[in-house]
Amino acid sequence: MKNKIILGIGLFALALTSCKKAEENQETKATFVLSDNMLKTTTTAPAITEPVKNELSFYGKITADNNKSIDVYPLVGGNVVKVNVELGDYVKKGQILATIKSTDIADFEKQMVDAKSDLLVAKNNLKVSQELFDGKLNAERDVLEAKGQVAKAISQLNRIEETYKIYNIKGGSIYQVTAPISGFIIQKSINQDMLLRNDRSENIFDIAEISEVWAMANVNESDIEKVKLGEDADITTLSYPDKVFKGKVDKIFNVIDPNTKAMNARVRLSNKDFLLKPDMNASIKLSFNENESMIAVPSTALIFDKSKNFVMIFKDRNNIETRQVEVYRQVGETTYISSGLKENEKVITNNQLFIYDALND
Repeated sequence: MKNKIILGIGLFALALTSCKKAEENQETKATFVLSDNMLKTTTTAPAITEPVKNELSFYGKITADNNKSIDVYPLVGGNVVKVNVELGDYVKKGQILATIKSTDIADFEKQMVDAKSDLLVAKNNLKVSQELFDGKLNAERDVLEAKGQVAKAISQLNRIEETYKIYNIKGGSIYQVTAPISGFIIQKSINQDMLLRNDRSENIFDIAEISEVWAMANVNESDIEKVKLGEDADITTLSYPDKVFKGKVDKIFNVIDPNTKAMNARVRLSNKDFLLKPDMNASIKLSFNENESMIAVPSTALIFDKSKNFVMIFKDRNNIETRQVEVYRQVGETTYISSGLKENEKVITNNQLFIYDALND
């Protein structure tokens, strides 16, 4: 009997202790207030209703803008004396890329000497013809013929001088290959002491201006109808897995590649820091609107705990509520909520984990 009394007293004391702790916890939750410092760093966002977006994922490659990429060909054959650039170098328009010693240039130089000599002879003949005509020792026809020879010689000299400009001839049988645009060397197939044939058909450099680049997505046949011009695109690469490059679909190539059985869609990307390089592999996500609207919040507001999703509803520093929500879909930085939230309710997007722990531990 004595043991039963002691046991009863113990259970009663335990119950009192449990009640006391529960009351303390409730009081703690009820009196939770954001400190001034925490309030300054806590950010919120309103729950808004917007069209539900979906995502399509594709693999693709980064390519240079074809409109800002130029193949550089040698205009003459000969021996490569010097190459001034390497693959990946940045060059400015007019910069000398390579120097070639060429017999073709020697021929042009001979033509220049001959043209100057012919002009000098033609001018002397005109002078003599004019003097003879003034002395009535020849006919006017001879003067006119001499003037025609001068005009012909001038025309020939102008043609050779224009050739000099086109070939960038500097004398000494030297031909300088210069950059037609500013950009990066993305392909190089020339080395010092190489002998270039006159009939060479391959280019020796590719230069691309890559402040803007393209991401080319391989679109499967089953997804073709979902890809539209103007759709938002998020691009990631292996080189920068945590950085998202944003762009829009600006071209759809309505042709199926027979090798890949896919259609290409092009996304134009700003690349001011030159982080993206031609031929990089890319993961491309296109987002498009579905035919329904739903409450949307920033994905950073979501807290996943005990196999459930929660958000922290902010009313004021003394009134913060933990709210369970049902997630319909997450698309990038936006999460769509099917139930649990009303439009314009404010959700906490920074410090939410700390506040959740303080209110729910």
